[in-house]
Amino acid sequence: MATKLQLDNVVKRFAQSSEAAVGGLTLGVDEGEMLVLLGPSGCGKTTTLQLIAGLIHPDGGTIAIDGKPVAGPGWGLPPEKRNLGMVFQSYAVWPHKTVAENVAYGLRLRRVAAETMKRKVADVLDMVKLRGLEARYPSEISGGQQQRVALARAIVVNPSLLLLDEPLSNLDAALREQMRAELKSLQRELGLASVYVTHDQAEAMTLADRLVVMQEGNIVQQGKPEDVFSRPASPFVAGFLGVTNLLRGRAGAIEGTSGRIDVAGLGVLHGYVDREAAARLRSDASAWLSVRPVAVALSETRPACANALEARVSGRTFLGDFTEYVLHSGEFCWRVHTISSGRVPRGANVWISFPADLATIMPDG
Repeated sequence: MATKLQLDNVVKRFAQSSEAAVGGLTLGVDEGEMLVLLGPSGCGKTTTLQLIAGLIHPDGGTIAIDGKPVAGPGWGLPPEKRNLGMVFQSYAVWPHKTVAENVAYGLRLRRVAAETMKRKVADVLDMVKLRGLEARYPSEISGGQQQRVALARAIVVNPSLLLLDEPLSNLDAALREQMRAELKSLQRELGLASVYVTHDQAEAMTLADRLVVMQEGNIVQQGKPEDVFSRPASPFVAGFLGVTNLLRGRAGAIEGTSGRIDVAGLGVLHGYVDREAAARLRSDASAWLSVRPVAVALSETRPACANALEARVSGRTFLGDFTEYVLHSGEFCWRVHTISSGRVPRGANVWISFPADLATIMPDG
């Protein structure tokens, strides 16, 4: 599979900060792949997208598109010479142009013949479900339709790479969910290599073929969304990707991918350890255990499980798809998500348990 985008040791610094906004980033995107950059504000994800787009230039490293260098230290091809499609958070459609004129804009700049332009615009408007709205202006259509116009304008030029900067964040929740599915379906249909920036974890999980989590200008973990979610490489990743129970303790024996951690007040617990983590963990060194609330079970009697703890129910909240229980075991507060229709009353003494292969042991730092 061809590599459409390659960043090699890319660095970007801004004069007002002593820290690099992007620090030595190496990253590739293959043909047809949707790569999602996820992280908190200031982590470098938008700066990375701007570097790829040519809106700013790197201070170190190189960027290549379709195997051809497009940027290096202090230089870069302008965006219009990189064969990119771009979709922004703010839609950025021309208010004085019709839907058809907005979509045709890039083709007109490329001096595409009128008949070919008309056919391409009609085809792409069909793809994004805007046929029949060609003569309308942006003020005459909804926000979701305006975002479809921006997407159509980006893909009609058959770009080598599609860049999307939080394109759904201005839409309401129901429309955002609908657009996620449509966007993913369209990206797969066209086979476009895409880089998508977001801070929305549900959006990232839904859209990504490969998820890249960033922190302070660096990649802290990447992989398939389900792998990154269920096997976090650090406490930061575990805590950033949804809700988790994080316990700090001392690393114990490791055998293959099975490990132990001694947590003060709770005793020895068992969890999964990946190879990279195992190489960094030393016996009795500080470590963390991450257990997702959905992995924890409640029972009235002690279960036949190595990870079983007595706990007291201190809270219960019905959240529609599941019920969240808050429990205390020793000094630690647990969150448990269950779809069970039964109710466990506040103040009840219960047992909580979780399988070792659904808990992850990680080094401290």
